[in-house]
Amino acid sequence: MKIIGYDCFSGISGDMNLGAMIDLGVDKTYLINELNKLNLPGWELLVQKDQRHGITGTKVTVKKTRHENAHRHLSDIEKIIKDSTLDNKTKELSRKIFMKIAQAEATVHGISIDNVHFHEVGAVDSIIDVVGAAICFNALNVDAVHVFTVELGGGFVRCDHGKLPVPAPATAELIKGIPVKKGGVDFEATTPTGAAILVTLGTSFNPDMVIKIEKTAYGVGQKEHQDVPNLLRVFLGETIVDPGIGHDALQIECNIDDMNPEFFDYISDRLFRAGASDVFFSNIMMKKGRPGILLNVICETGLADTIKNIIFTESTSLGIRTFPFRKDTLARSFETIQTIYGELTVKRSYYNGKEVSCKPEYEECKRIAAEKQIPVKEVYNNIMAVLLKSKQ
Repeated sequence: MKIIGYDCFSGISGDMNLGAMIDLGVDKTYLINELNKLNLPGWELLVQKDQRHGITGTKVTVKKTRHENAHRHLSDIEKIIKDSTLDNKTKELSRKIFMKIAQAEATVHGISIDNVHFHEVGAVDSIIDVVGAAICFNALNVDAVHVFTVELGGGFVRCDHGKLPVPAPATAELIKGIPVKKGGVDFEATTPTGAAILVTLGTSFNPDMVIKIEKTAYGVGQKEHQDVPNLLRVFLGETIVDPGIGHDALQIECNIDDMNPEFFDYISDRLFRAGASDVFFSNIMMKKGRPGILLNVICETGLADTIKNIIFTESTSLGIRTFPFRKDTLARSFETIQTIYGELTVKRSYYNGKEVSCKPEYEECKRIAAEKQIPVKEVYNNIMAVLLKSKQ
């Protein structure tokens, strides 16, 4: 499985991410041409090689070419994206990143998402950072994004709301449930934009992840630090599938009978983003005849504390049970094939070296169904027909 690994030992910002993506192989001219599809005036993308502590990387600066007073709302930014000529996949991912920021700001300020007033994040440079992140991610065509421990920084940062502690409140809200550390540097290492990119793109969050690295790249930050180089390091590589297939894992479960059921979807999403292998719910009958829900989470042993933290802070459960067990899985590989809908990813599964199943990725089928306005089962069946024909 092709994967990007984010090693944020000195944090992440929007411009550092753009620098790392270009350093990883995204063509600068392609990125600029795609960004021009926003039809957003007043910016210029400066790309140059630079060094921090002797390590060479790519530094990107979004230069404002005219003064702007615009403090945009989410609806303003969504209109800019909707009215652009970007492809639908990039539009949707850009909107998701901005929605994450809006949700965090709404929580911090105790207001609705529609009333969130973007300040720094609504400026033209931040819009370029976010949409550029979506363009680069889609251009790299990876299957997954893994995020290692994220450095938040320290001290205070000045913004439109005044002097705030690091991490800024919006950043603190965004990074809930993912591995972080603080105080490695004395400035704001991870910005709200950087945090939103990570939590939107990230498919797993774990300090320990085994990958086969094919390429390493660096995005150079705007700051200098005498001890820690202000760099964002990213890896492009593949996950390693163990043919032995078996390893130890954990099952974490709890009973819940007094919580708004609408919260389960949000908790499930947070658990998956924290690296859970599976999350599922079962109806149970509890004492005194009360109906309840059994929440089950399957995860790797190193994620126990992160998973428990999410369950205790997000649910009404008062206790958790943890069971160690052995997990046996099929070996898997991902492959891009040509279909009537264009290129699409399929997942192949193997037992003892023999393929036992092959199917398309559901999220891609869902995206195609939405774009073509046809039933998802029609998309799925047409792709399966291609796969079955290829075996004959």
